[in-house]
Amino acid sequence: MRYSDAELAEFRELINKKLEIAKKELAYLQGLITRKDESGDLDEGRYMTMEDGSMSMEREQLSQMASRQIQFIDHLEKAIMRIENKTYGICRVTGKLIDKARLRAVPHATLSIEAKQMMNK
Repeated sequence: MRYSDAELAEFRELINKKLEIAKKELAYLQGLITRKDESGDLDEGRYMTMEDGSMSMEREQLSQMASRQIQFIDHLEKAIMRIENKTYGICRVTGKLIDKARLRAVPHATLSIEAKQMMNK
């Protein structure tokens, strides 16, 4: 029991679009982090101010966002691998097909709603 090749192709297209957007967002975040690093190291000999602390917090937030984006990209790439292996859309707990609506909303899902609910109990 698996999705047809046509359905897998549809999911691959959806995932590739999300992957492209995610990679652009990651590049943007990395660019912001780089600019913060470059502008933050100009006056090393001066005293730290409140503004320096907020820049540090902002840099940390950007780093966390970039980290989440990297993880999202990894999940999408693994979903592409499952499509190539023709195991995409099969719940890893129940072995049943994951609903198409769920896969369209969360294309890297590996659990059906049923399995997710069982795990959250």
